[in-house]
Amino acid sequence: MKTEKTSKNAAYTGLFAAVAASSCCIPPVIALIAGVGGSASALSWMEPFRPYLIGLAIVAIGYAWYNYLKPKNADDCGCEVDAKPKWFQTKGFLIGITLFAAVSIAFPYYAHIFYPDNKKEVIVVNQSNIQTLKVDVKGMTCVSCEDHVKHAVNELDGIVNVAASYEKENAEIKYDSTKTSKEDIEKAINATGYTVTNKLKDE
Repeated sequence: MKTEKTSKNAAYTGLFAAVAASSCCIPPVIALIAGVGGSASALSWMEPFRPYLIGLAIVAIGYAWYNYLKPKNADDCGCEVDAKPKWFQTKGFLIGITLFAAVSIAFPYYAHIFYPDNKKEVIVVNQSNIQTLKVDVKGMTCVSCEDHVKHAVNELDGIVNVAASYEKENAEIKYDSTKTSKEDIEKAINATGYTVTNKLKDE
């Protein structure tokens, strides 16, 4: 009985750790779907723990599988093992937990599919109106964060191109200064929940 409870707890622990490992990347997608931005970077502080949470998920789910696959013996009281296992002891339960954990861990790598392509074709009347703005952005922790920033900026008129990097913690925006301003761009980025940390300067 104790082994059964431990196995179930291990499976749930693995599932929780897997979801927590990508928790820094899930809020931006939820924010986009819900049409809000302020909570997008709320769990970005968990990003440094991602490798450890992934490791915990693998160990915990691996332990649950070990308990399932090891030879079944009569328990300590000498009773026979029940012929029909409980639902959390079945292969289907463990397969479901394992697949959901894998999908959760991989979330940052496919989160971009939830962001619709809102890039617009900009007709440039005068090339001298095209400005390049480089900004430092605090709070981005994964590719999903980059996509959130790019999506928010592309909602503005006159955006020619947006590039964002969570590794470099910055964004570079080319825009038509007759259609939008650096202040509008700053507001759009800050509205996502990430923060422009440097003084905005055009190049």
